[in-house]
Amino acid sequence: MNRSYLFVPADSERKMAKAIDTGADAVILDLEDSVSAAARPAARDAAREFLAGKQNLWVRINPIDTEDAIADLEAVMPSAPAGIVLPKPRSAADALLLAARLDELEAANDMLAGQTEIISICTERPDALFSLHGYVAATPRLTGLSWGAEDLSAAVGATSNRAHDGSWLPPYELARSLCLFAAAAAEVTAIDTVYTDFRDDEGLASYAGNARRDGFSGMLAIHPGQVEIINQAFAPTEAELEWATRIVVAFEENPGAGTIGLDGRMIDRPHLVQAKRLVELARRLADK
Repeated sequence: MNRSYLFVPADSERKMAKAIDTGADAVILDLEDSVSAAARPAARDAAREFLAGKQNLWVRINPIDTEDAIADLEAVMPSAPAGIVLPKPRSAADALLLAARLDELEAANDMLAGQTEIISICTERPDALFSLHGYVAATPRLTGLSWGAEDLSAAVGATSNRAHDGSWLPPYELARSLCLFAAAAAEVTAIDTVYTDFRDDEGLASYAGNARRDGFSGMLAIHPGQVEIINQAFAPTEAELEWATRIVVAFEENPGAGTIGLDGRMIDRPHLVQAKRLVELARRLADK
């Protein structure tokens, strides 16, 4: 389970090289918004070369219904990225279309079938918000859903998507919540969107902490300086881990119980699910 996903433009070899040493759990080589159309052919070549032999590198392609997306995939798949980030899908059908294309390219490149995962940025088009349930059981490749407000606000003609205090305005808070619930329904990771003021460390820490509180498991980053703050926000504290471990042990000692009293609190199966998730996250972080 990744906590931080750092975007880096694929047309900058210097930035890609720097991203590896930031401590980001995953790096996303971007061939979409941060790369101009004229620079994309060279960026594809640079991404393909940079991906080779490295772990947990992703690629954000262009929207799947464009010729650029096909060129992106044909360029990078021989180097076996960990996954593909799908921007601006109209529905889960676009994820299925991407999955079908990955089937073909994995076979053509003698790769293990199904090894390339998908994260869908599922709220960037207004129509996408009305079909998020389609991600449930859509494709085994789907491992995460994230969301975005910039394209969405542009699509509806909004002058801003945030209030004066930096909080999301109601339409975009709705999109965020729908992404969170859609990810839970699909049993994939919920990944919160970027915090665009990369100089505001305090604001980022607060935002990331709230994201974890609300149920997100990780967050997108747009600057190397954001990575450590995000990683800390999504890492369990010692007290949280101790409590989660006690819950797991209590149910192991009482395998038939549906509800257990612990320190004066009633703990049931949903608490156990969350506790196991936190213990597993702590184990993976320790392994790193």
